[in-house]
Amino acid sequence: MSTMLARRGRHRQRYENNLRLVSGCIPYRLTKGNDCQTDNLEIRIEVLMISSPNRDDLVFPKGGWEDDETIEEAACREALEEAGVRGNLNDTPLGVWEFRSKSRQDVCSLEGGCKGYMFALEVTEELETWPERENHDRRWLCVKEAFELCRYEWMRNALENFLNMLEENGKHEFEAMEELIESPSPTVSDCQILTPNLCIDHPNSAQRHGMTL
Repeated sequence: MSTMLARRGRHRQRYENNLRLVSGCIPYRLTKGNDCQTDNLEIRIEVLMISSPNRDDLVFPKGGWEDDETIEEAACREALEEAGVRGNLNDTPLGVWEFRSKSRQDVCSLEGGCKGYMFALEVTEELETWPERENHDRRWLCVKEAFELCRYEWMRNALENFLNMLEENGKHEFEAMEELIESPSPTVSDCQILTPNLCIDHPNSAQRHGMTL
C-alpha cells in the first residue's frame, strides 16, 4: 500500500494574468527487446499516457504548479501522483500552451483558463502503487498510437515538439539509454532534473502521420 498522498485543493496554486499555471510531462522509454536496428525514433520509443474516468481518450500527466515548488518539480510531482513514475526530467520546456480546463470548456467563459508548460521525462522507475491509481490507469504506447489517442490538440503539438527534441539531441543519448535498459534501473527517491547544453527551436508546422495538428 502506497503511503504517498496526492496534493489537494488550489490554495497554493500559481496564477498569471488570471490563467492557472500548469506543469506536466511526456514520460518516455526506449522499448525493451527491440531488435530493429533503425534510427526512426517513432519506432524505438514509447510514451506513457493516462486515462480519466469515463473517457476513452488519454492525456499526459499534468497539474497545477504550486507556490512552494519549481515548475520542473511540479512536472515531476504530477508524473508521480498521476502515473506512478520517476525519472530524469529535461528542463528545457517542450513548449507553452494556453487552454481551458476540462471542466470549463465554454469558450465564452472567462473562467478555467490555463497556461501549461510541458517537459520530457525519461522514465527510470515505475511504481506498483501511486496516489491517484484509482483515478488513472496508465498505458505505454507507440508514438503513432499516442497521436491518435491524445485528447487535446495542444498535447499533440507537445508530442510533435518532443519528437523534434529527441531528434536534435542526437543518437548518443539513445545509445546510453540502450546500455541502461540492459541492467535493472536503480531506485530513485525523486526525479532528477537535467539541464542540457543546447538550445532547441520547436517548429509547430511539421506534420506527421497524416494528421492536422
